[in-house]
Amino acid sequence: MVTIEDLREIVIMTHLEHEMLERVCGSVDVLSFNEQEVVFKQGDVADRFFMVKQGKVLLEQQMTDMLTVSVGAINPGHSFGWSTMIDEGHYTTDAVCAEPCEIFSIRSSRLREMCTEDPRMGFMLLQRLLVILKKRYEQRTDQFLKVIQHHPDMEDLF
Repeated sequence: MVTIEDLREIVIMTHLEHEMLERVCGSVDVLSFNEQEVVFKQGDVADRFFMVKQGKVLLEQQMTDMLTVSVGAINPGHSFGWSTMIDEGHYTTDAVCAEPCEIFSIRSSRLREMCTEDPRMGFMLLQRLLVILKKRYEQRTDQFLKVIQHHPDMEDLF
C-alpha cells in the first residue's frame, strides 16, 4: 500500500495537498522490475504514468540495430511516462530498469479522471510537470550544444 509519505517523496507530487494525496494513494499500483527489464517500449500506448520509488530507470532511443542511446536517467523521487498526461498518444522512448526497481504507477484513465474531478489538483500536477519538462529541456539543449561545440567539423566556427 502506498502512503501519503511515499507520495511526498515524489517531486511531481510534493505540492499536492493532503486530501489530494489521499485520493491519489488509492489509485497507485506498486510495480517491481528486475535489472534490464523493460517498463515500456517506444511506440507503446501511453496508458500509465510512473514514479520511481527505488532504483533507476533509463530512457533509451534505438538509433540503429547496433546503437542505443540513453537520453535520460530517472532516479528515486522522479517520474516518467509523461505522454499519458499530455495526450492519449504513445511513449516516445524505451524505459529500461538499470537496476532492480520499485515503481509507483497510475493508469492514465484514472489520473485524468482525478484531474477532471478536481481541476485544482490537475492544474497543480500540470504546473509541476511543466517545471520538470522545462528543466529537462534545458539539460538536453546544453547537451546538444556541447556535442556541436566538440564536433570536428564545427571547431573552426568557434
